[in-house]
Amino acid sequence: MRYLDVNLRVASAVAAAIVVLISTSAHAVESTCFGAPSNGRLQNGVKLPLNGPNFSSYSPLASELGRTYVHSKVLEVIVAAYTALEQSAPGRVFVYGETGWASGGRIRPHRQHQNGLSVDFFVPVRDRTGRSVPLPTSAANRFGYDIEFDKDGRFEDYTIDFESLAEHLYQLQLAAKARGVGIALVILDPPYLPKLFATARGSFLVQNVKFLKRAAWVRHDEHYHVNFAVNCVPIEDYHARTSTTTPATVSATPRSTRTPNFSSRRKSAESASVNSG
Repeated sequence: MRYLDVNLRVASAVAAAIVVLISTSAHAVESTCFGAPSNGRLQNGVKLPLNGPNFSSYSPLASELGRTYVHSKVLEVIVAAYTALEQSAPGRVFVYGETGWASGGRIRPHRQHQNGLSVDFFVPVRDRTGRSVPLPTSAANRFGYDIEFDKDGRFEDYTIDFESLAEHLYQLQLAAKARGVGIALVILDPPYLPKLFATARGSFLVQNVKFLKRAAWVRHDEHYHVNFAVNCVPIEDYHARTSTTTPATVSATPRSTRTPNFSSRRKSAESASVNSG
């Protein structure tokens, strides 16, 4: 058993190293963001890894369709946070959701996610036995976005793990600060904030992370939206740079992948007026 445990730890370390290597090589050229999450574009966007030792994408199909691109700095922060969570939250698993197109622009049905700085993360959950498991995301529940948790953070056999959620935000904040960027805003259903702030990392989050305190356009119960703070070029500069290019070059996304409907009620169709992801 001891030999098996050592092998498992070695395998986990190797897998983590591979994820870091892939994410590092993926953005040899640093990304440039333009404008704001609700009106922006992205140059040299990079795709999030499909999975790692303790995390996975909400949908391999969405990744293939190009819906999981971010700014290179955001990629660094996300991967670093997941790596740190292997030590600070061993045995916990995490799932990320939609981000944006490689070149930014409107990604329907979102109203933000336009310049590589917006990321949806699905809430970490525990099953009826208390085991940390991925939130089930499939076409049957619109890839997770149609899941409805109750006021106590329960859905069928799953309960939101607020300790793991808080630890994830804590590690994101540390990773962002270490790279000279930050977290601009976190959106989580307001009734859940007292539960989040009651965790071991709650006081840190209250003092160091900005949360939207009022309700967004739609409930953020099955996922929390994070806007990262990275210095961006004014959107006018983007338009000036592309004014002499052909329409095909300016187009942010291929027509065939421009508007796949991942959710009928689409709770992540955020309001630009409240910066709600």
